[in-house]
Amino acid sequence: MMGDLYLWVKAGHVISVIAWMAGLFYLPRLYVYHAEKRAEVPEMLPVLEVMERRLLKAIMNPAMIATWVFGLWLVGLGVVDWTMIWPWVKAAAVLAMTWFHMWCAGQRKALVAGDGLTGRRYRMMNEVPTLLLLVIVVSVVVKPL
Repeated sequence: MMGDLYLWVKAGHVISVIAWMAGLFYLPRLYVYHAEKRAEVPEMLPVLEVMERRLLKAIMNPAMIATWVFGLWLVGLGVVDWTMIWPWVKAAAVLAMTWFHMWCAGQRKALVAGDGLTGRRYRMMNEVPTLLLLVIVVSVVVKPL
């Protein structure tokens, strides 16, 4: 019974991580378009704002919450050896990913208010989830430390 529960919780965790990452990759790209087309094509802004809001509220927020719930559930099942370094590295990277998610939410509000960063800055920030994903996956799969 415990083996089946573990597999279902792990599957839920992987599915929610994939959904969360998809949003974290796409939302900053929408911000690039928003920042760069603001003056050129102002009629695009309402469409971009709806896309950004729906992506964040309907996909990313629930996926992040599910990722945390399933991840903490896995920890509660006792599948993590906290005497090793890799779970601590992963935990730090997940906290950083959560911070990035919150930063994205704040940037959505800034863009709606007519502020925000340049398209170039959003392109640079779009690399953050990729770097964190590399740290997380290598930590969990390879366990190099």
